[in-house]
Amino acid sequence: MKLFSILSIVFLLLFSTPGTSGAWARQDKKPKKTQDKPDPTKQNVSLLIDAKRAEIGGDKEKSEMLYRKYIEKYPDDAVAYFELAQLLGAKKEAAETMKMIHRAVKLDPSNIWYQLYDAEVAQITGDYKEAIGIYENIISGDPQNLDYYYQLAALYLMVEQYNDAVKVYDQIEDKIGITEEISIQKEKIFLQTKDISKAQDELEKLAIAFPENTRYLSILAEFYLGTNKPDKALAIYQKISGVDPGDPYINMSLADFYRKQGNKEKAFEYLKKGFENPNLGIDTKMNVLMTFYSVNDLYKDQKEQAFDLARVLISVHPDDPRSHSVYGDLLSQDKQYVKAKEEFIKVISLDSSKYVIWEEILRLDLQTEDYTHLLDYSKRATELFPEQPVPFLFAGIAGFQLKKYDEALKAFQEGVKVVVNNDDLLSQFYMYMGDTYHSIKNIEESDKSYQKSLDLKAENAYVLNNFAYYLSTRNKDLSKAEIMAKKAVTLDPANPSFQDTYGWVLYKLGKYEEAKLWIGKALDDKDGVSAEVLEHYGDTLFKLGDTANAIDYWQKAKDKGPGSELLEKKISEKKLIE
Repeated sequence: MKLFSILSIVFLLLFSTPGTSGAWARQDKKPKKTQDKPDPTKQNVSLLIDAKRAEIGGDKEKSEMLYRKYIEKYPDDAVAYFELAQLLGAKKEAAETMKMIHRAVKLDPSNIWYQLYDAEVAQITGDYKEAIGIYENIISGDPQNLDYYYQLAALYLMVEQYNDAVKVYDQIEDKIGITEEISIQKEKIFLQTKDISKAQDELEKLAIAFPENTRYLSILAEFYLGTNKPDKALAIYQKISGVDPGDPYINMSLADFYRKQGNKEKAFEYLKKGFENPNLGIDTKMNVLMTFYSVNDLYKDQKEQAFDLARVLISVHPDDPRSHSVYGDLLSQDKQYVKAKEEFIKVISLDSSKYVIWEEILRLDLQTEDYTHLLDYSKRATELFPEQPVPFLFAGIAGFQLKKYDEALKAFQEGVKVVVNNDDLLSQFYMYMGDTYHSIKNIEESDKSYQKSLDLKAENAYVLNNFAYYLSTRNKDLSKAEIMAKKAVTLDPANPSFQDTYGWVLYKLGKYEEAKLWIGKALDDKDGVSAEVLEHYGDTLFKLGDTANAIDYWQKAKDKGPGSELLEKKISEKKLIE
């Protein structure tokens, strides 16, 4: 707290008047020949000025030295002690700071600034009782300044003198009347001291003083609820309805009241009324909807209520994208993916800047295998958010599924450029690039892409499986293929596709018994065995000399369809053709 500038010192020195306290001596206006001998401090004002100038200039050591030098010469000047106290306080030299400010106060006890700094130092050093005494003295000298009362009350609270704090707040109230700030503060104190009756009195007094302020009534009702007085709380809520029927929060409060009473039907009735009130902000409604009806709470008896409220939200706030967003979230949680997507599309029609909504639409397209829509919206997303890599990934996946391989590769290649510090995502890009290159028979680039994917994420079972299988179909690097296929099936041991791949690699290596074991596991696929797996099993049986059963499995593969180009020939010639 810097209270004196260098100009103020000069002003005090040059224009001091009769009655000035401290070292500033009175200078009577007399003829020069009879004038008193000048006070030596007037001739050494430059010392104080130099001290302040050094302090302002950042040379604290010089400033302190000059203040001390001044005090040595003029030990009864309070100003120097005060300035030095502040300088030492900034250096956190508590003992010396207290010594100097105490001296300043003693020399000039009526100076309010000295007293305030003295109290501040006492608080900083933890001597709250000392600070209390100072503020009590300050208030006795200036009983009209409310700031001092607030500070004194706060100090009483710090030393847990709650009754004294209440007395101070009562004094403030006597001066300015009943206010929310004071009433609530006193209520908190009474709750702290477990004087529930007095806490209640304070809130009731506040509500009576401002009968038209329904917020105070709501606070009182909440207090009644918290102190197990539900009948009184209900009466207050009903009073609020009478005073202000359009109160946006009253129905929400009543809903909460009935919920706490276990009356779910009444709780929902008022909750719905609250949602129907256009004066209640949509943020409040959304918070209620997303917390009161969380994912874990969507039981049979509450799910329909959640959807009912969401539909009300949309009807009351049709042009707010958030209403459609929350409804979309609920639909998605309920696995109503098509309807959820429709709501999210409405969101971006109202506000296309929400990237997270675009990504949710793309994920739902993938979930529902709507690849045409996925390609369209992912392209639009890449134009709006060119720095986001995920839309490029979705665009590539859609192109791949629609056999638009050139478009897919272009999307993957563009997306790779904007991936930052995300090896998992980058691995996925190269994985799909490997699939796409394989589809257009660019085997070299396919192998390179798969290897890049594995370099980034060695535990990617999908890549391990595909890479191993494609190598086995070309009879290339079979030892490497075996390692990868085994790792894939270890990572996901119940995956029939991975089981078949591992078995087929073993088949290619001539390990027919092991091949039969693993391909046999794939036959247990609950979702239906593919023709490819059946044909592989038949080939393995033939190698093991079980021709009859081999032909049987080839026939099953044909019935399942489609099999390999050689399947018909195997059956007709009743022998393995490779």
